[in-house]
Amino acid sequence: MIYKAHYKSPIGDLLLASKEGKLIGLWIEGQKYYKSNFLEEMKENENDKILLKTKNWLDRYFNNEKPRINELGLNPIGSEFRQAVWKILCDIPYGKVTTYKKIAEEIAKQKGITKMSAQAVGGAVGHNPISIIIPCHRVVGTNGDLTGYAGGIDKKKYLLEHEKNN
Repeated sequence: MIYKAHYKSPIGDLLLASKEGKLIGLWIEGQKYYKSNFLEEMKENENDKILLKTKNWLDRYFNNEKPRINELGLNPIGSEFRQAVWKILCDIPYGKVTTYKKIAEEIAKQKGITKMSAQAVGGAVGHNPISIIIPCHRVVGTNGDLTGYAGGIDKKKYLLEHEKNN
């Protein structure tokens, strides 16, 4: 059973989802790939333990307290490649950014190959099912441009500014 709850944030309404005590989704309402790949019915449960913990994490994040990602049990659902990209995203420090190219280089190194497509990395970043907590907003273009964000560039800009100023 997938449980869901809602959270009102400075960037809009968020939908949180959990399964078997782990957070499996956090989407900004109206974002690209909203609830993608989740065909199972979701049941409202505002008292689910991990969803309550996630709301507390988000309260602290938006109140500039810099909560750590590893405080939450996460289980994003995706291919092995996407999982590898999302793991790298979790290592981007608060208030810092990296590029799609750097992530592609890291994935290539992990796989023992000479090159990995930055576009493939971009696809995995864009399909991150746990926005904000798995910080896909911290990935920018090679020249520092704010390229792509499933929730919208305005929200990416807000999150980066929020982190930079704290």
